[in-house]
Amino acid sequence: MTSPARKLNLNVGINTTGYLPAAWKYRTGTRQEITDPGYYRRLTELAHKGLFDAVFLSDHPALMTDPKGRPFHTIDPLMLSTGLAAQVPDIGFVATMTSTYNSPYNFARRTQSADIIAGGRMIINIVSSFNPSVSANFGAAPLPPRSERYAKALEFLDVAKKLWASWDWAREGEVPEDRFWDASSAAPIDHDGPYFTVKGPLNVPRGPQGHPVLAQAGASEGGIDLAARHGEIIYCNILSRPAGRAFGRKVRDRAVSFGRDPSGIRIVPGLVVILGESREEALRKHELFSGTGSEDGLIARFVRENGIDPDGFDPDAVLDAERFIPDPNRQQAVGMGLGLADLLTHETLTARQAVRRSEGHHRLLLGTPEEVAEAIIDLWADGTVDGYTLQPPRAPDDIADFVAKVVPILQDRGVYRTRYEEATVRDRYGLPYPA
Repeated sequence: MTSPARKLNLNVGINTTGYLPAAWKYRTGTRQEITDPGYYRRLTELAHKGLFDAVFLSDHPALMTDPKGRPFHTIDPLMLSTGLAAQVPDIGFVATMTSTYNSPYNFARRTQSADIIAGGRMIINIVSSFNPSVSANFGAAPLPPRSERYAKALEFLDVAKKLWASWDWAREGEVPEDRFWDASSAAPIDHDGPYFTVKGPLNVPRGPQGHPVLAQAGASEGGIDLAARHGEIIYCNILSRPAGRAFGRKVRDRAVSFGRDPSGIRIVPGLVVILGESREEALRKHELFSGTGSEDGLIARFVRENGIDPDGFDPDAVLDAERFIPDPNRQQAVGMGLGLADLLTHETLTARQAVRRSEGHHRLLLGTPEEVAEAIIDLWADGTVDGYTLQPPRAPDDIADFVAKVVPILQDRGVYRTRYEEATVRDRYGLPYPA
């Protein structure tokens, strides 16, 4: 029996006005629709037309109040995904949830319920919250240190997996006529750990995927441990082939050290695409959508964001990778910040070149649809990545452009589906079902 040909996996972000904070001025639509369920249905239907594996909803349970930007996280992702799943067939949903401010039982119950309602189309992106403005919404206790947040996340998912498997309704078999069910199909988990004590069992049975697919984002040491132990789809920042290979090898080797089969891991980094009729047009769009206005503006932002003294800075001098390694103890997410240092470790670049390689901490592709399609296939063809999570600068405009102009090229090349076939996203990604 021959295995099916490997296909490119693609998710697409549908948060509010799009991925880039300054691009909202150049999109089609109103400000008010970012809280309109009908707007997200239209985005999901557009993604369905493009045959994406899933739509991606990140989350940050605190309101960011920069009036020049836009609120990026509004409606609860799990609730929104469940509502959309009832309206749009086939496509999957990536809902982001925090392990820092959740209980394992409620998390397991809500996500398994959503996956049953969606018919096996849920992916849960588990994150550890790093912003004090989030912790302030959940009590007076300060944000826990990074090491504690990741230790808690590891146990959190250990407990969730036990709960997801604690009631297997399908294994009941023959039940006597005077009994509704076989209560022995459910069993307590009796978990007692450093952070959680949970008796169980879960009052929601095993779902169509066993449990929702688990996504994880992070490349710090704690993030690598969490990805290697529990992650199935790894959302990350990969800017080049050597960096991507090194990251994938690190995650899979760590999985082996934990006794896990690494074949159940898919690398699906973020990707920002800006299309033009020519590369020059795409470059000008980049300057516009980034809010910097010009290449000099991009370089000035690079200098400012990286704490570089602008006096005497030469944008055409080769950059030193070590200068851009983020402080492992900083408050912000460390993993996404590692992308630039990893890129510079493997490639010799100037600031003028580097500002065209990354946007919003993700790989940036600029050019014609043909150029972009070629670059997408490039890292996928040799297994450096398994797919991408497209982060459109503007929604809906850049999703529509990608679907109309890039997807047909990928299909013509034979690397991307021409119809939905698999019922669950677990099957779509070729991931094993949990025992």
